[in-house]
Amino acid sequence: MAIITLITDFGTRDHYVAVMKGVILGIAPDVRIVDVTHEIEPHNVLDGAFVLQQTWYWYPPGTIHVVVVDPGVGSDRRVVLTQLGGHYVVAPDNGLMTLVARDRPDHTAFVLDHEAYFLPSVSSTFHGRDIMAPVAAHLARGIAPAEFGARADRLHLLSSVEPIPLPAGGFEGRVVYVDRFGNLVTNIGEPELSLLGDSVESWHVLINGLSIGPIRKTYAEVPEADALAVMGGSGLLEVAVNRGRALDRFGPTDALKIEIQRAH
Repeated sequence: MAIITLITDFGTRDHYVAVMKGVILGIAPDVRIVDVTHEIEPHNVLDGAFVLQQTWYWYPPGTIHVVVVDPGVGSDRRVVLTQLGGHYVVAPDNGLMTLVARDRPDHTAFVLDHEAYFLPSVSSTFHGRDIMAPVAAHLARGIAPAEFGARADRLHLLSSVEPIPLPAGGFEGRVVYVDRFGNLVTNIGEPELSLLGDSVESWHVLINGLSIGPIRKTYAEVPEADALAVMGGSGLLEVAVNRGRALDRFGPTDALKIEIQRAH
């Protein structure tokens, strides 16, 4: 049984997700649909890219991941089918593939331009229903990726998603995701920390120049309501508040500079 996962910014109040599922099941009635999340921050492509990166690997080979965070719907942006490691991603070519494409440079992408696999009438505002859902369903039924369109020579990738090395050592990062606990997930990961060399206690994490101490192993290592840095389950450095919300303490995230520097 084929699996199709859904990641969108549609929420669950409206009919959009249900309609996409109806289209999929109308074409491939035996497919198994998994709702990853429909609570991506509206129009936030980086949010969608992060959730996709954290999700796709854990599903069996052959899984089809449909990601719809599409502020440019109806414009000249492309819709693509990307194949990687035995998995497939159907998404707008607007940066949603940035993190996965970086992790898997062996990917192959196809531009969806074979309209026979779309719905008969394509709206200018709901390509999730009219293009992405039917393509995913036909793919689940065994249509080869190359049948959906020509090979893409490139994918549109977001800039500024890599940590910046600091002249005196360490890294400057940014917040790439905020989870429901208000934890600030950064783009500084284990590969960057491995380059620091010294024990983790020798390095402190700073938020806009304010130190919150070394990287901790658990939230409970600091008193309740204190801020801390911790390596999260995603393998990325997170800023948290023990039993609190770092977003409320430090936000908005666009104004935050996260640094890891040698302690003085």
